[in-house]
Amino acid sequence: MIRIIPLAGLVLVAHALASCSDSKPVAASAPPPPPVTVARPLQKTITEWDEYTGRFVAVEHVEIRARVSGFIDTVNFNEGQLVKQGDPLFVIDPRPYRLAVEQAQADLERAKAKLQIASLDVQRAAPLVRSQTVTEREFDTRRATERDAAGQVSAAEAALKQAELNLEWTDVRAPITGRISDRRVDPGNLITGGPSGATLLTTIVSIDPIHFVFDGSEADFLRYIRLSKAGSRPSSRDAQNPVTVRLADETEFKHEGRMNFVDNVLNTKTGTIRGRAVFDNKDGLLTPGFFGRLRLFGGENNALLIPDTAIASDQSRKIVFTVADDGTVGTKLVELGPIVDGLRVIRSGLAATDRIVIDGLQRARPNQKVKPEEGVIAPVEPVAAR
Repeated sequence: MIRIIPLAGLVLVAHALASCSDSKPVAASAPPPPPVTVARPLQKTITEWDEYTGRFVAVEHVEIRARVSGFIDTVNFNEGQLVKQGDPLFVIDPRPYRLAVEQAQADLERAKAKLQIASLDVQRAAPLVRSQTVTEREFDTRRATERDAAGQVSAAEAALKQAELNLEWTDVRAPITGRISDRRVDPGNLITGGPSGATLLTTIVSIDPIHFVFDGSEADFLRYIRLSKAGSRPSSRDAQNPVTVRLADETEFKHEGRMNFVDNVLNTKTGTIRGRAVFDNKDGLLTPGFFGRLRLFGGENNALLIPDTAIASDQSRKIVFTVADDGTVGTKLVELGPIVDGLRVIRSGLAATDRIVIDGLQRARPNQKVKPEEGVIAPVEPVAAR
């Protein structure tokens, strides 16, 4: 079927096609650069504190072992109590050692009697030698017998002292003041004493003062050495630098102490060096084995501080975004320090004149343009507890 289009309609269609062919495409406008807030790092003289995790250990730790063997007669302490130096702890059956003392006393008396006889023989022979009634050989023999008897007396006296000492050791007493553990041997048991292989009876740890042991990194140790050489901070080997500790259930570093030891070598496996601080513990709160967080005085220096929110992570590295005068975004690798006044200390990688992105970090892309808006970095005031 053939459809006839009127002439006037053809003219309108042709005019519309001609209008479309003469029109030009409109170019899309580029989006404006995203806004970000920038600021220069806060410069401030700070007292730096480095933080380490460690644990408390007793200044003195003694294993109680008997010096003589025998049967345990009595136990004279309550398990876990505080004991003072010299308090009686265990009593070993003293009867065999009392008999040994009596035997040694008898041996001493016998030796003294022999010495007395030998001395009288020498005294009698002295005038007889001058009259040649007794030969010089005979006189020398009597003097040798006297010296031998004197030696026997000395040996008997030493044996008596040893026997008396063994009798004294049957009363096992606390060698230090501290908190005692539970007994490892009940009354009636036979124990072994002596310098080796002796039976462990219990243990005692001192309470006041108490040590805190921690490990510091090689980088921190090198920094402390350089600060000491520059005169900015004394070495903890030469001065008792102040430290503070907080326990696992505490939010503030309220326990004050001082450094008293730094090891002489680094651990080659971990790359750390052992340090130790000492704390007063008159109330007995700090218990050996407690873990804590220690802050060590790291010296006073001029530092650059920025908020933690301005720091991004690139795998294991920490970076900040900088903005140039023309609005181009760049990046800088930084080394982080501790938190001071709510801001992060930047040890290296950043200059005081750098403008860093502190807000709108997600809109900043390296080598792209942004619209910087000036901001200010200020210390963060602590929130008052309600």
